[in-house]
This record gives sequence, structure tokens and C-alpha cells, in this order.
Amino acid sequence: MTPVNSLDANLAVALDALLSEQSVTRAAARLRTSPAAMSRTLARLRRVLQDPLLVRAGQAMVPTPRAEALREEAAAVVRRVEALLTPSGGVDPARLRRTFTVQTADVVGAALAPGLLDLARRQAPGVSLRVLAEEWEAGPALREGRVDLEVGSIDHVDPETRVEDLVTLRMAAAVRVGHPLTEGPLTPAGLAAADHVTVSRRGRFTGPLDAALAEHGLTRRVVAALPGHLAAMALAATSDLVCLVPTALPDNPPSPVSAAAHTLGLRLLHIPLPLPPLTIAMAWHPRHTTDGAHHWLRTAVRHVLRPTPGH
Repeated sequence: MTPVNSLDANLAVALDALLSEQSVTRAAARLRTSPAAMSRTLARLRRVLQDPLLVRAGQAMVPTPRAEALREEAAAVVRRVEALLTPSGGVDPARLRRTFTVQTADVVGAALAPGLLDLARRQAPGVSLRVLAEEWEAGPALREGRVDLEVGSIDHVDPETRVEDLVTLRMAAAVRVGHPLTEGPLTPAGLAAADHVTVSRRGRFTGPLDAALAEHGLTRRVVAALPGHLAAMALAATSDLVCLVPTALPDNPPSPVSAAAHTLGLRLLHIPLPLPPLTIAMAWHPRHTTDGAHHWLRTAVRHVLRPTPGH
């Protein structure tokens, strides 16, 4: 019996060509080699398989019973080898059967889920979506495969993590309809005089707005700190509290991230202070970069969160 480590895939390819063509010359042409080289390969196959495989019958060569029995199996092996060693080249979304896990903040998830599910319904009906709340660190979850994609303000990535910026937003002041701040242009003094609710997973009461107000000698009163934007916006919608909400930069298409504020009936007011912008990005582990299914997911996220004029 021939040791496995003395075999190679080229023998399977040559066997398939010889049994299909039943001619050393035609098999050599098919594999772009010389008839002499193909004759040597046939001799090696005969030794390995302990069977003549092809024998003379007049001017032609005919397969032995063993060769006949091996014909379909040899062709199948070659097809599997070709599939194994051929770049994936993408997938057909309609054939996808996959549940994607996305980790994101509540307001981004609220913007992302409807658009992603709509795209899945039209393009990839076999796709399901699981949205997880933000953790302190997404790196381990991405590395361990518990999360396919993190979407949000990415500021704690591992060195190998791939990150792609999606959209840059500014912070606006969200207030209920009829709020006193809607009666005229918003000023730093008016903003500081109102009561506020902050959004912080760590329960912080201060942020960039406090630093900007301090430049004008102003301070604000924060009466509540909540872990998510949706809860904070719901509170602002039923009170006189002010909540900061990410929205599109001027002259940019409307951002789906601020859609929840409009759904709650909140008014978004421009803040006349130089607050730092907020960049929403997506992060993934590099092992998914060339995966066709994951590529569909990233493309879908871009489509939802990176709006274009007219959409």
C-alpha cells in the first residue's frame, strides 16, 4: 500500500483527465503538459493503484473495470479540490442562512435594525439579526466570535481589529414640543439654565457640553444619568429635561440615528457651542474580512447608516 504522504492532488487531477479522455495525448493537452510527462504520471498511477487503468484496444485505449469504478469518484475529488482552492468570490445573499450578532448602543440599534431587516427581507430572507447591548470592551467578543460586528463610537479596539468609519454626527439638544427653549434662538445661557439628563453607561453626570459651557463661565444642572439614549429621549419627551442626541452635520442627509428622536416628537435644536463631533464606525475581526456573508452584512450596514442624498 502506498503511504499517503507520497501522494499529491496532482495525481487525482491526472487520473480524472486520463479516465475522461481515455488518451494520454488528449489528457496531456487538457492539463497543458507533454505526452511523455503524462505517460510517466500514468505509470505512477498504475503503481499506486496496482491496476493498468487504461489498456490498448487497437488504436484506442479502454479503461479497466477498476478504472470504470474510479471514474466518477475521481471527478468528484477534483471538483472538491477545485472548490477548496478557489477564492470564494462572494456569496448569493438569497442563499444565506445566517444569524448575525451586532453589538451597538440602543439608539444606533434602533436606527440599524429596521434598515437591516428590510434589506434582509429583500435580498437575504434567510438572515436573522441579534442585537446586543454595548459592553465595556467589544474586542474579546469580536476575537472570540461571540459578536460579528460592533457598530458605534469605537474607541477601545485591539490592534488586529478592522475599523471603518461610517458617518460623522454632531450633538443636538432634544426637547419636547412646546419646551421653553423652543421659543427663540438657543443660547449657551439658556441651555445652561435648563435641567438636563445625560447618557452614560458609567453613570457620569458630566461630558463635553460641561467643558464648553465652562468656557463661557456657565454650568448646567444634571438631574439624571441614564445608560441609553432611548430612555433619556423618552424622559425628555415627557418633561422639561434636555437630552443630547446625535444628528447629521449641517448640509448632510438626515441621519437615521436621530430618527428615534423624531418618532418621540422631540425637537432637535442646534447647540451654539463647539462640541466635538461623534463618529459612528463599525469594527470586526480580520478573520471575517474576506467572508462573503460578512461582506454582505458590512455592505448592508453602510447602506443603512451612511445615507446618500435622495435616500
